[in-house]
Amino acid sequence: MFVASKLPKNNGSSGWVEMLPKRQPKPALQASVTADIVIIGAGFAGLSCARQIVRNDPKAKVVILEAGLVGEGASGRNSGFIIDLPHEVSAEGLGGGSLDRARRDIKLYRTAIELGRELAEEHGWGREVFDPCGRFSVARGIQGDEHILSYGKQLDALGEQYTLLDRQAISDVTGSPAYTSGMFMPGTVMIQPADYIRRMADTFKDPVQVYEQTPALSFKNVGGAWVVKTPKGVVTAGKVILANNGHAQSFGFFKGQLLHVFTYASLTERFDPKRLPGQRTWAATPALPMGTTIRRIIDGNSDRILVRWRYSYNPTLTIGDRQVNSAGRVHDGKFITRFPALKGLRMEHRWGGPMALTWNSVPAFGELENGVISACGCNGLGASKSSAAGIAAADMALGIDSELVQILSAYDKPKQLPPQPFLTLGAKANMKFKEMRAGDE
Repeated sequence: MFVASKLPKNNGSSGWVEMLPKRQPKPALQASVTADIVIIGAGFAGLSCARQIVRNDPKAKVVILEAGLVGEGASGRNSGFIIDLPHEVSAEGLGGGSLDRARRDIKLYRTAIELGRELAEEHGWGREVFDPCGRFSVARGIQGDEHILSYGKQLDALGEQYTLLDRQAISDVTGSPAYTSGMFMPGTVMIQPADYIRRMADTFKDPVQVYEQTPALSFKNVGGAWVVKTPKGVVTAGKVILANNGHAQSFGFFKGQLLHVFTYASLTERFDPKRLPGQRTWAATPALPMGTTIRRIIDGNSDRILVRWRYSYNPTLTIGDRQVNSAGRVHDGKFITRFPALKGLRMEHRWGGPMALTWNSVPAFGELENGVISACGCNGLGASKSSAAGIAAADMALGIDSELVQILSAYDKPKQLPPQPFLTLGAKANMKFKEMRAGDE
């Protein structure tokens, strides 16, 4: 029997959720039901998994268990980048023999994008939900400028398209005088993550059932079937798919192999678009790893700015207001240095969201027990990696040896983390060093 040692707990609500109208949750499970496959988690991984199952076997009976409310967990706290290229704008992430890995990663990411594109076209979602606008990488100094140029050479080796922008060109895009250069990559899709997750969950019809506020408390194998207990119900299924990222460890899997890290975001109040020149919709990742991510978002007739920065190691899988507010104070400084024209604009929402990392940056993917499959350990880039892992988990559950299954199965297994207290000391020191190296990027 695998018993949950803790359940997901979110600190406050994300700005993405607060921007949306109130929603009627789907009912909690309050009965005993049967299914072919039960999926634990209704985020990027879990919902992508269900979508892939339905696409390959429309008659498959699927139950999705969400511990909280759809769109309010980790996926709805994401910054909304479904990227198609490796994230770090740095030669060290793509150099030499790692070009083959980069190509495999690109296949994963673009499969996730294609799933979203299919959903958007099928259900008529607008650009406020799914926007194939590309992304920028931005630099704030010589070191960042050099990284962008170096990354461009690696993209040349991969045969990928991009456009370099000088100081004036990136200023024309962002309306900010703070950036010294930039790069545009056309393949990234930007989403409103909470809305995207909500809408995806609402696409399912019988024989797929989504149950909200229904945490999986335990599961065990009984006579060849898996029996999953929830607070007021039971699901008996042939297979279990763990799509709960770091909380797979709560059931005893990947013990000592997942590093639990939170990242933080702040979202401004609405402002008149005339206050800031440049494009009204754009998204930028930093030239240096661990730098500052920025998005400009249209909200009706107004705009908002999202700032994401700061990482913290939280092995308890929870954070408090103190950590959110501490990161927020830094966000305020980064915001005003980039957008002096918006001086006096306050941050309306602040939040944090969890990631699950592995020591050797590999996914926690594959069959853990007979009929129990993991689509966890995304190592960041959750919208891309978790969606792809969910699709691959669906294929594996249905016995399909797809290219995605082969790619994810070929990675090394997650390495064991150092013992405490060395793990905590090392993780905090490493993140602090990388943040310092990024400087004001």
